[in-house]
Amino acid sequence: MMRHTRHSIVLLALVALAACGQQADLKPVAGAELPPAPYGSERQLTAEELLERDTLAEPERSVELRRRSETREDDPFDLPPE
Repeated sequence: MMRHTRHSIVLLALVALAACGQQADLKPVAGAELPPAPYGSERQLTAEELLERDTLAEPERSVELRRRSETREDDPFDLPPE
């Protein structure tokens, strides 16, 4: 009996936590404004545009898999401990 009660409490807590997500559009807090327009821009950016990451902030991964074994070049900085 106690086990079922614990499972119910955990399940209820997870459902309540999942319901906390906000689905509305982002807006500035009452009395606050969005940051000023960037220098040279003719218009102020929206909240969604301000949240978009620049490509330098989130670069694409470029992972090239090796297709065959290759000998490593000598690394002059790979020194043994003193």
